[in-house]
Amino acid sequence: MALANISLRFKFPPLQSSSSSSFNTTTLISTRKVSSIVCSKPSSNDSGKVANDDGGAKPRKKLSEQSSWEVKDSEGKDYLYRLGAEADNVNIAVGARSGMIDDVFIGDFLGKDSDIVFDYRQKATRSFEHLQGDYYIAPSFLDKVAVHIVKNYLAPSLNIKIPLILGIWGGKGQGKTFQTELIFKTMGVEPVIMSAGELESDRAGEPGRLIRDRYRTASQVIQNQGKMSVLMINDIDAGLGRFGETQMTVNNQIVVGTLMNLADNPTRVSVGQEWREADMVNRVPLIVTGNDFSTLYAPLIREGRMEKFYWQPTREDIVNIVSRMYEKDGISRKDVISIVDKFPNQALDFYGALRSRTYDRSILKWVDEAGGMETLGKVLLRRKKTQEVPQFTAPEQTVEALLESGYSLINEQKLIMETKLSKEYMKNMDD
Repeated sequence: MALANISLRFKFPPLQSSSSSSFNTTTLISTRKVSSIVCSKPSSNDSGKVANDDGGAKPRKKLSEQSSWEVKDSEGKDYLYRLGAEADNVNIAVGARSGMIDDVFIGDFLGKDSDIVFDYRQKATRSFEHLQGDYYIAPSFLDKVAVHIVKNYLAPSLNIKIPLILGIWGGKGQGKTFQTELIFKTMGVEPVIMSAGELESDRAGEPGRLIRDRYRTASQVIQNQGKMSVLMINDIDAGLGRFGETQMTVNNQIVVGTLMNLADNPTRVSVGQEWREADMVNRVPLIVTGNDFSTLYAPLIREGRMEKFYWQPTREDIVNIVSRMYEKDGISRKDVISIVDKFPNQALDFYGALRSRTYDRSILKWVDEAGGMETLGKVLLRRKKTQEVPQFTAPEQTVEALLESGYSLINEQKLIMETKLSKEYMKNMDD
């Protein structure tokens, strides 16, 4: 039965104006909509034909004799409009072409043509094109991550219990995330990456649903693109860890339950729809990083669900990584060893900060050459298209400059640990 509105047409007598001109007025009165399915009685003027260029009439082109998509309801909305309004999906980037059946979604703001696969062209994965150069990957780190990924892809053919989650934990600034990204690039993996900031929301259940949705996205990369994919969550203990008197929220509980369910049922993942026997997804390895997993819910990190890997780079690893970092600056491996020995017990990011600190004086010199502090906004952002930013010359790296930067960073670390201004502000705080 066609979807439409019952309409009645009344012919009113012509109205006389002061200029003796007359016109006929046809008023369309629509009855109140009483059901989602109503009948339509065509008027005598609605013969289902349209005028052609010769003034004649030709049959109006219909999608199908039994199609009700073109029929409007009492509010002038068609079937697709109502279908979209009733669905849970609020995504409106469905795309359309003017004149097609779903042109109600087009609008006039962005023109009449849209890409129907707009959403699928948005990259939800990382490809790491920005990682250019020769970086060092610690062999033990590479072995652990590679084995975990391969084991999960071989899970259907292996008669063993394989943990879905690999938890990489260790001290701050030891390169856990960066080393993992280097491995992804080496292996050709396109991961879906989340952060701890996405594990909380003002809406209950939203982070858990987001994890399941990202997991299914990684599964689609495997199925549709034929590429390996991984779901990675960085700094998970910052979002789920219990520190002192911190309060557990509903979203924390839902996220923990979601991760445990993924570990137990990696091929059955729902994002809200009803369970269907045929709705099976690809098994996607899950990697999480953090500093202290003892703050996490114990059943989540138990054996069988999560395989733990403590990452503490050895002195040899640190020397190799820093050597590659300073290689383009002309710093020899011997000089790198002397720098590492001067600052023992420092994280890997400390040696990256050394190099960054040596740029400070050169940047201040560049600011003076560009016109001073007062003109920075104009030079950096509000310049004309024909104007170029003044060229910056990178400083020449020397062992003396790096050591000077290192001592400056060490002094700042000591000030933070020794001063503890929070005790001055809160006299009653316990030690």
